[in-house]
Amino acid sequence: MPRASHSSLVALMALGLAACQSAERPARPPEATGPAQRGEGSYYSPTLAGRPTASGERFDPDSDTAAHPSLPLGTVAEVRNLRTGRAERVTIRDRGPFRRGRIIDVSPRTAERLGMKEDGTAPVEVRPVSMPGGSARQ
Repeated sequence: MPRASHSSLVALMALGLAACQSAERPARPPEATGPAQRGEGSYYSPTLAGRPTASGERFDPDSDTAAHPSLPLGTVAEVRNLRTGRAERVTIRDRGPFRRGRIIDVSPRTAERLGMKEDGTAPVEVRPVSMPGGSARQ
């Protein structure tokens, strides 16, 4: 193989490798720096299915929807049942709960997965995971 062709081939291979390495990876959502909250969690009544949430989306009992009084709508948060240790990620799409001492309402599906559906409430920890627009403020 002539020297010029060999050099060209090596240069093309190097460019190809560089292009593969610079291929964009899926962006991870920004990590929130807000503190975790602890309090009582509860869940939505399935009779609210189809009603609009504060975000404008219709409530689906089988979704990951949650209501929080102050986290920005669209925030993804981890909710941990402090009795069972189970944790689930939810998306804040609504405001509430409006009962003293309660810090979050989750969908019935999420309540089932957390092991709190039978009792109706549970002590929980809510930790923001990502917030819309990369904001990390609460």
